[in-house]
Amino acid sequence: MSEIKPAEMITILLVDDIAETRENIKKLLSFERDFKVVAMAGTGREGIKTAKEIQPDIVIMDINMPDMDGIEATTQIIDTTPNTGVIMMSAQDDPNYMRLAMMAGAKAFITKPASPEELYNTIRAVYKRAPVAQAPQINQNNSIARPKDKQDRAGHIIVVYSPQGGAGCTTIATNIASGLIREGIRVLLVDANLQFGDVGVYLNLQAKSTLADLVEDVDDLDTDYFENVVETHDSGLKVLMGPARPELAEKVNSNPTVVSKILNKIRWSYDFIVVDTSLNLDEMALSLMDVATRIMLVSTPTLASIKNIRFVLDLFDQMDIPQDKMMLILNRVSEDRNLRKLSLSTEKIENFLKRKVMAIIPSDEFIALDAIRKGIPVVASQRNGTHSLIRELLGLADSLYTALIGEPEEKIEEVQGAKTKIKMVSGR
Repeated sequence: MSEIKPAEMITILLVDDIAETRENIKKLLSFERDFKVVAMAGTGREGIKTAKEIQPDIVIMDINMPDMDGIEATTQIIDTTPNTGVIMMSAQDDPNYMRLAMMAGAKAFITKPASPEELYNTIRAVYKRAPVAQAPQINQNNSIARPKDKQDRAGHIIVVYSPQGGAGCTTIATNIASGLIREGIRVLLVDANLQFGDVGVYLNLQAKSTLADLVEDVDDLDTDYFENVVETHDSGLKVLMGPARPELAEKVNSNPTVVSKILNKIRWSYDFIVVDTSLNLDEMALSLMDVATRIMLVSTPTLASIKNIRFVLDLFDQMDIPQDKMMLILNRVSEDRNLRKLSLSTEKIENFLKRKVMAIIPSDEFIALDAIRKGIPVVASQRNGTHSLIRELLGLADSLYTALIGEPEEKIEEVQGAKTKIKMVSGR
């Protein structure tokens, strides 16, 4: 972590009705040279008055106080001192509390007791965070107009879809998202398989909040609230989890276009958003494909799978979805010559579909299951990057990155001897 210059001293106001808690937080913050607690308050009203007088950079606000709760106090502080960032703290790990806090204008939500590292990182992140820009507008033709003040992120949405169960969409989505990570590149993985999504299983993540928590306030959604809903994997990948239980999917399904609306709201905060989907080709899936930069159609080399892909391609043609927006991925291809004789050849598949196969991903259940057991993407599961499964997945991610953004200045790690056979359709 780079040291912040003394000129960037972060001034902090602590608001909590328990004196011992205020002193404990103050003591924690005193260990960091760039933090300075300039005042403390024991009530919400006192916190509002003090914030207005001293204009601190950060207010750390307790949510439960006897005279005025932290939600109301935050609302008034934001009204009177809009340049102050409020961090809400609560002993209750309740997603509804977090939603209310963000709607009031808080920039972050921390559950007590917070670890020193979480507290320090949150303060610095809120301090450095730029003001929230207006969400991108959707034109009548459903194209996205990039806001003038959001030129820093590419905003590419990659939808991974298969009409056949068991084709390995989650494996592809998880590893493409992981493989796209570069220095300075922000990548988000979204589990849009609402009833039976497996992203959390693959990455060993359990979310406090999920996509379902964003539905009610989608029209007022801002990036600060969104950032508090997403989880961060150990690899640095940001993950928006699907509903925790199948019955909660109805909360999202009741508004079929809500997921695409959410992604349009936050797309310019990321360079790549990779979306894992279910096999249902419903209104929600079609709305995601409508706003996607690329659609990865995942198939296995079986007659049933290829037949279903043909139906999907015909439908996309009727919908006038450009062919160069689609990428045909052949997954779970056996490397055993005898077994491959029992499957359709790549040449036959291309002739039948009249489309080029963009990537051939070999089957290796041992590596895939080992990665799931470790809770990490396959591409990070082994140091030996010469393995064909890892090589091809990284090659697909690298080619996608190059096609949409250009040659990366730095790669996380060069894969020894990796030469991809993938030919990408270039263009934005």
